[in-house]
Amino acid sequence: MSFWPSVAVATPAHGGLAPTLSYRSESVLAPGSLVRVPLGSREVLGVVWSCPDTPPEGLDPGLARPVAAVLDGLPPLAASWRQLVGFAARYYQRSVGEIALSALPPALRDLDNTRLQRRLRRLASARSAAGAAATSPAAPELSPEQAQALTALAGAQRPVLLHGATGSGKTEVYLRATERALASGPTAQVLVMVPEINLTPQLEARFRARFDTAFGSGALVCMHSGMTPAQRLQAWLAAHCGQARIVLGTRMAIFASLPGLRLIVVDEEHDPSYKSQDGARYSARDLAVYRARQESEVPDEEAGGGGPDTAPARCQVLLGSATPSLESWHAATQGRYQRVDMPGRIGGGGLPPLRLVDMNHQPKGALVSPPLLAAMQARIARGEQCLILLNRRGYAPVLSCGACDWKSSCPHCSAYRVFHKTDRTLRCHHCGFTQRVPRACPDCGNLDIAPIGRGTEQLEEQLAALLADVRRADGSPARVARMDADTTRARGSLEAQLEALHSGEVDVLVGTQMVAKGHDFRRITLVASINADAALFAADYRAPERLFALLMQAAGRAGRDARHSGASEMWVQTWHPQHPLFAALARHDYPGFAAAQLAERQAAGMPPFGFQALLRADARTQQAAQAFLNGAAAAAAGLPGGDQVTLYPAVPLPVQRVANVERAQLLVESGSRPALQRFLAAWQPLLLQARALPQARGLIRFAVDVDPLSV
Repeated sequence: MSFWPSVAVATPAHGGLAPTLSYRSESVLAPGSLVRVPLGSREVLGVVWSCPDTPPEGLDPGLARPVAAVLDGLPPLAASWRQLVGFAARYYQRSVGEIALSALPPALRDLDNTRLQRRLRRLASARSAAGAAATSPAAPELSPEQAQALTALAGAQRPVLLHGATGSGKTEVYLRATERALASGPTAQVLVMVPEINLTPQLEARFRARFDTAFGSGALVCMHSGMTPAQRLQAWLAAHCGQARIVLGTRMAIFASLPGLRLIVVDEEHDPSYKSQDGARYSARDLAVYRARQESEVPDEEAGGGGPDTAPARCQVLLGSATPSLESWHAATQGRYQRVDMPGRIGGGGLPPLRLVDMNHQPKGALVSPPLLAAMQARIARGEQCLILLNRRGYAPVLSCGACDWKSSCPHCSAYRVFHKTDRTLRCHHCGFTQRVPRACPDCGNLDIAPIGRGTEQLEEQLAALLADVRRADGSPARVARMDADTTRARGSLEAQLEALHSGEVDVLVGTQMVAKGHDFRRITLVASINADAALFAADYRAPERLFALLMQAAGRAGRDARHSGASEMWVQTWHPQHPLFAALARHDYPGFAAAQLAERQAAGMPPFGFQALLRADARTQQAAQAFLNGAAAAAAGLPGGDQVTLYPAVPLPVQRVANVERAQLLVESGSRPALQRFLAAWQPLLLQARALPQARGLIRFAVDVDPLSV
């Protein structure tokens, strides 16, 4: 007898193939099984979605290709996992296979049963060898606010938004909630998500110190793109087989196979890094809310269906931030989320007061104002640390010739190459094109070419010169360090820099936004933002929200030790000290700022009061990209939900050309999320037809970005 499994394989939505492909098998395959199947001339990994005993309508049984192999050493992927993938594919307008296969570790695609069994034996032996730690540090006593938050979480029937001030002890709440979730059953698992890789070492250390004693060192695994393929495979297998009780990861971890999932923690839930900007443009934060709900609702049909004995255990989701996203804040005000506030800092310390420096009254051309420099010198002399924030890496954004107006533009992108002085290169941060800095202007031969603007390299250099004569409390010279994507690229460099800061070897840390959130710097008492004005008048309507969050998060790095909280300060250099954003920042008034921003967005019909999607097109010419978009818009007339949808004209992206590929986009708006989803689903086949238009010849790819973070 033959069976006809429907298999999800990695085919893009714009490829025009069916969501799943049908194959032939001589035995029944459980849904969720991993198989190897032929696709064209290749053999690829796939996930069985269903396995009927009759061929689907329209399929010639004689043409169906057989399943090549079954990875029968692994338990099938759970029904709840497949539902998560199916929802993400529908909502974000991607194919099921594209989502499903991108969620699996790449190394799994090359394994046969023999090598898989070897991996599983290695995993089992490593788990048995990973014994519990000898001692465990005693858990600190909970503050009243922390205890209240845990009580609220225990009885919550909705997603919980933990609005805790920086330094209020949110991490301890995560630890206690994890402890309670793991105690609910021997197979219970917890997913803890962070927005960026650089936040994982500190949080991993806290979780290992708390849980290695009870569960052994193998009970916690990490999942992020900085791991090697072998490490990612080992972590995924441990989670899928239930050996890993805690998974700590970035946005990719939302698709981890966790059959016993009982709690999802999303730390710094406001962070835009949770929204993928490549491939399937999903929001891991939003999927966390969906996954927690459906994990509590969907019984695993392989276990026998939805009877009382197989009803799933409840899974909770905890979203934590000192500056929640406006979408989450609005959901809490509507009652869809349960908000829990923790406004006080552990130890009773206060949040740092704001000191605004009016740059209109400072010496012309000063990068660091004299008052700020004097404050830094005083801190260093007392043995305290300073954090200086400049959200632009490199030495200078542009290198320019004053004689002929040549600038260091990228030949492949409509952007400038950034001057990096440390290795004397001009580097494009969009396509990666790198060249040595020319000795003279390439156009006119002028030897006097100079940097324009400032980046973290230049700030580090100038601070080192300005503080050269400053002495620490022990008489040694002050030390300045820099932490950004360039200095933390090498393996182990991030951990080494964090250790140097925590040990007191560094007096002044210069960094980008990566140092402004999540870190527990105990000795920092002064935080300064050098150039905060760039986002005040940006065209992006989300820019004020991002700037306010960045500055509040940065301010939270100061005074985390209650002994120094009274002396801590947040400095902001600005040309516009009267801006309302700074008034709210001075009061640490996130609720007031959020209310004002939500009122503006409601008046303009912007998210979360309206819903958006972008149709993006990449082509060899800008004309071809816009022709495709305009043709797709013309074909959309009369589609379901179209009467509630507005399509705007096609326009180039802000960075129009990247790696010699022209880019354009078309905005779609609606006041109804269901109407927008109906429209996008009906539009998808028409997009495939529009790409065949003669005027769209040269189109390379297109993609739909649902709930975009930038327009």
